[in-house]
Amino acid sequence: MSRFNLSIKNWKRLVFILCLIPLGLLIWRVLTDRIFGDVINVMIRDVGLWGMRFLLLSLAITPIRKLSGWRFLASFRRMIGLYGFFYICLHLLMYVVLERSSDMAEIWADIVKRPYITFGMASFVVLIPLAATSVNWMIKKMGGRNWQRLHRAVYYAMIAAVVHYYLLAKADKSQPIIYGSILAILLLYRLFGFLRNQWDSRKSAAA
Repeated sequence: MSRFNLSIKNWKRLVFILCLIPLGLLIWRVLTDRIFGDVINVMIRDVGLWGMRFLLLSLAITPIRKLSGWRFLASFRRMIGLYGFFYICLHLLMYVVLERSSDMAEIWADIVKRPYITFGMASFVVLIPLAATSVNWMIKKMGGRNWQRLHRAVYYAMIAAVVHYYLLAKADKSQPIIYGSILAILLLYRLFGFLRNQWDSRKSAAA
């Protein structure tokens, strides 16, 4: 058992480093002038996309674990989800500081007048309590069941994030549609699991 735990710790360290690679590559591209076009927009877009990717991956871990029987994958779910939030924070920070120069009046005008900004901000607001309660002592304080109920809100955050990306994309909407399709599959899987549990409970009660 100790060897297994040690291997999980080593894998966690590796996953931790791997999750930083997209940011490292982005910094390298900026420093070596390998970004073509609007550098600020590319930076904002890339960290936002990686935030969505990590959050979708964290949501996909549970069905993959259940279908494959690879229980060890659960050890990485929270870390990957927090990395998703980290990249989303960078996305927002770059928008506020680099694109809007921390002008709160302009930012508020964007939130009110531009639907894609409205959905993006809504997604971020939903993610804040989820990230804040993703530490062990908060899980113990809330209780596992209450914690799980709260963290189901990540699906609402992801729906808002996909809408944000879809509205932001102008000519080519294929990528946001792909992300939306992946999210839809994950939602349907969760819905199917819920309906199956309800059906099993009714059968047990009737027996």
